[in-house]
Formats: sequence, structure tokens, C-alpha cells
Amino acid sequence: MTPATRQKVLGLYRKIFQIAKTWQSASGRTEETIKEKEYIKNEAKTLFRKNKNVTDPQLIKQCIEECEARIEIGFHYNIPYPRPIHLPPMGLAHKQGRTLRHQEKLRKISKPVYLKSHDEVS
Repeated sequence: MTPATRQKVLGLYRKIFQIAKTWQSASGRTEETIKEKEYIKNEAKTLFRKNKNVTDPQLIKQCIEECEARIEIGFHYNIPYPRPIHLPPMGLAHKQGRTLRHQEKLRKISKPVYLKSHDEVS
């Protein structure tokens, strides 16, 4: 990891904890605010620890983009949790074959950047 990339990653980590410190839930209820602050901290710790040994520059760039996207979406919608998406079910494909593999590939490609690591951790 280059020093510039390292600084960027550490800056994002610090930024997330600053956000958690000042976070207010959309409802304004104290219990929800505390729960959401804890979620932000735990999610950041989990994902950063999971990716601490990543050395591929392309994968590091994807992780940084995902982090930035989740921060922006969290501020925009005022929710810390990843926004769910609707992907059509794979009910039309047979259990094996090219059609199933093709549909699985399309589902993987269509998943937004901010949900890539969420499914791996949950």
C-alpha cells in the first residue's frame, strides 16, 4: 500500500468515527441514536479489520469507493444501514446450466458498490 493510499484509508476510518460521535437518528429518539452509533462503529471495525491484509491496489480502490459511497448514502438518507436493493428472483432458470450461470453473473454485476462487503460480513 502506498503512503498516500494508507493516509486516505486512515482518514476514512477517522471520519467514520467522527460521524459516529455526532450521529443523530432520523427519529431523534435517544435509544435509536445510541443503537445506530454502535452499529456505525462496529461495522467500521469489522470491515476495516476484514480488509486489513488486502494488498491488491484495485481491490483497495474498490473498498475506498464503497466506504465513500456508504458515507454519502448514510448522510443523504440519514440512515447508517446499507440501503436494500431489489434484484429480480432467479426463478426462471433451471437448477443447472448456462441460463442459471448467466443470471447469477447479472445479479453479481448489478449489485451496487455499497453492498459488496455487507453481504460478506452479514
